[in-house]
Amino acid sequence: MNVSDAIRLKRAVRKFTEQPLPEEVIIAILNAGRRAQSSKNTQPWHFIAITDKEILKQLSECGEMGGVGKANAWHLAGAALGVALLSEDPAEKFQRLFDLGQAAAYMQLAAWELGVGSCPASIYQPDLARQVLGFPADLYLRIALSFGYPADEARLAAPPKKGGRRELAEITHWNKW
Repeated sequence: MNVSDAIRLKRAVRKFTEQPLPEEVIIAILNAGRRAQSSKNTQPWHFIAITDKEILKQLSECGEMGGVGKANAWHLAGAALGVALLSEDPAEKFQRLFDLGQAAAYMQLAAWELGVGSCPASIYQPDLARQVLGFPADLYLRIALSFGYPADEARLAAPPKKGGRRELAEITHWNKW
């Protein structure tokens, strides 16, 4: 895989086929997250790999913000694999969120290389997610990832949209603000 192409072309995929992911693909995705760099090599993560459709549906409902409208995590319900990213309290050590983000990015890039689409899901109801997944009280869940073969294969590497990203000059400041 060409890393520049992956960065430029990877798109979020939220609609998946019903095809399950082979075990070796799931293991490759999880291993990519495990191999991510972390602050002081603390590896602060735990992953819950979810393939059970009923559990994925229940977890998708934990993405509803304020109990109104469609759950922001709706795509988890149609995924072949969901991965819940857990850590100790990120408020105690802000680096944990950055580290979880790196693990998530590594997993998504590994999936992309294998022809698997992915998308992050915000978990706005973490207590409900704890009930659904049964993880210990000292761990926190705010982000889960959905993975699956894209319903529209072209979506996996669609060309960049014009105006889809801010120009570098708009966001970069050299040496000082």
